[in-house]
Amino acid sequence: MRKREIARYIDHTVLGPSTSAEDVKRICEEAKLYGFHAVCIPPTYVALAKELLRDTGVKVCTVAGFPHGQHLPEVKAFEAKLAADRGADEVDMVINVAALKEGNYGLVYRDIHTVRDELDKLPRKIVLKVILECALLSDEEKVAGAILSKAAGADFVKTSTGFGPGGATVEDVALLRKAVGPEMGVKAAGGIRDYETALRMIEAGATRIGASRGVQIVQGAPD
Repeated sequence: MRKREIARYIDHTVLGPSTSAEDVKRICEEAKLYGFHAVCIPPTYVALAKELLRDTGVKVCTVAGFPHGQHLPEVKAFEAKLAADRGADEVDMVINVAALKEGNYGLVYRDIHTVRDELDKLPRKIVLKVILECALLSDEEKVAGAILSKAAGADFVKTSTGFGPGGATVEDVALLRKAVGPEMGVKAAGGIRDYETALRMIEAGATRIGASRGVQIVQGAPD
């Protein structure tokens, strides 16, 4: 897979408590240079990124309920709506991991569907990704989370926040792909630092790669 091709899989990411406006400006410039699909940034900087990326084709992605996922569903929905109002094209929300592990599938479904329903009120399509935090889940819980995400209307399931005890694995990507089928997106994120790892994720079924090392990934690909 060549540089430009793999770049279109990448959400070039900078998240965390010390993320600055300068960090966001840097990754927006890199996204334009390398042709990444999107930048994934804290909600605080959505308007800034939207302005920097105007007319470039690079999408603006942000997060809701991040990084632990135990916000009330209505809070996640409000957070997602505010981000969309400021220009976000995509929202990555964190699932309520505790509810999923407890088997409280009604709450998990409502959590996701409340966000989806709020975004569907907007005049443009907002892509919704659901972060499962796979490192905290059994295989059965991963499958349940994926099925609930699909049923609630999410566009993607995503492996990890990057702040949990582990990141994406090829095995988890393949499991999620099998669970959701060919129509839904699967985003591999967390610990993907080079071209070879990113390519293995794509071969396992990932349709998006979340990475803070997007530049290194692309530089490792053939021309």
